[in-house]
Amino acid sequence: MPRPTPAQIAYGSATVVISTLAMLLLSQTRTGPGIAVIALAALTLGLLVAVTVPIPRASLRARVRRARAAGAERVPGQRASLSAEARMTETSVRG
Repeated sequence: MPRPTPAQIAYGSATVVISTLAMLLLSQTRTGPGIAVIALAALTLGLLVAVTVPIPRASLRARVRRARAAGAERVPGQRASLSAEARMTETSVRG
């Protein structure tokens, strides 16, 4: 399992704190079980936010530069350029 990035930790922690405060203020609960449910919901929400934060990837330009420096003709993840005829055929097929 990959380690979480600092951005994932920051977003998840901020989500837990802010959502806990918001839910406690909005619900105005004072009982132990109510506070426990809110805390559990906030932790779940924070975990969900932390997991869904996109992991930064190298930009396409940086990948192209590295691939060209290594002598590759095509970069992984880069679309192959189409000829004018192929583009016309592609658009006419799609409608």
